[in-house]
Amino acid sequence: MEIKEIGRLLEEDKVERAIEELKRYIAANPKSDKAYFMLGNAYRRKNDWKNAMTNYCEAIALNPESPAVEAYRQAEEILNFYNHDLYNP
Repeated sequence: MEIKEIGRLLEEDKVERAIEELKRYIAANPKSDKAYFMLGNAYRRKNDWKNAMTNYCEAIALNPESPAVEAYRQAEEILNFYNHDLYNP
């Protein structure tokens, strides 16, 4: 499946299927920072922060100017907020 088709799966909120397809895509294209970025976004939608951050880091390692840099920063801010303010309803 092509990366654009996988993007459509995410747009249609078919996150689990998109994750499966992105893993296959990455296995065949291990240097695709865009695929790692998209996989990070898919995991983020599931609130799977560990896998989201891991995939953002992979994208950044492949391309330091990837949009994953900003996504990683935003995710870090969210996690820091939750960790520091656990008692805020």
